[in-house]
Amino acid sequence: MPVIALPTTSGTGSEVTPVAVLADAERAVKIGIASPHLIPHVAICDPELTYSCPPSLTAHSGADALTHAIEAFTNVRRPLGDDLVHEHVFLGKNVLSDQFALGAISDISASLKQAFDNGGDRVARQRLMAGATKAGLAFGTAGTAAAHAVQYPVGAMTHTAHGLGVAVLMPHVMAFNRAYCEAELAEIADAMSAGGTDIAGRAQAAIDAVAGLFASVGIPHTLADLGIGRAQLPLVVEQALGSVRLVKNNPRPLDLASMTILVEGAFTGDHSGFDTILEQKAV
Repeated sequence: MPVIALPTTSGTGSEVTPVAVLADAERAVKIGIASPHLIPHVAICDPELTYSCPPSLTAHSGADALTHAIEAFTNVRRPLGDDLVHEHVFLGKNVLSDQFALGAISDISASLKQAFDNGGDRVARQRLMAGATKAGLAFGTAGTAAAHAVQYPVGAMTHTAHGLGVAVLMPHVMAFNRAYCEAELAEIADAMSAGGTDIAGRAQAAIDAVAGLFASVGIPHTLADLGIGRAQLPLVVEQALGSVRLVKNNPRPLDLASMTILVEGAFTGDHSGFDTILEQKAV
């Protein structure tokens, strides 16, 4: 039977992706599954179905969509080969996914706050839904990465919404990855009209713009704000590294040491530990 999808939030982009997420209550973790059989034959994206979404749902789902687009655009680009589709769930970024991602970033950054403030704003709702679908088209190929990998255990431990968790993580992940995708972050700043002159300045402007946008719609700043305790951090690191299909997409290679630094920074909001990573890359 053909699958026909009608999204009722502007968030997951699942109406155009091969991905679904299940909650494993026994292991207290969320698990992503991917299959071409999950890709809908038709997606009917009607923004009127989102008019009744309350502000918090609008914020969390819209932030999820923006995170999809940012991770898709900053992810690794894999060399083409006959084994590409057999070795990876997500194939990596390419020219087409980049265009969808940048379009999504532009649409969502221009409409999320307006839709949050006024759920009946038709123009904002239309643009937010268009952005979410474009983001789905981008990450369905390019994949998501560290923000999603870390959110899965965090969401299970804190019983918080997926979109809320990835939004908390995204500015920290952008700062963590900066030395490995600075040019892409600069393009994100341009898509958000965030300012900056040289590449370094625009990259920082992108990080600041995303953090500012999320704060404006009520997204907290750190994992501690979500309710994670310091004693839980080692388990967060361990379970995040278990999402191999996501971890291997991240522009900064992730292992136990680097994932620990990332999670610590997202927990405290202090990115000074990321400097070690920058020094290592420079050497």
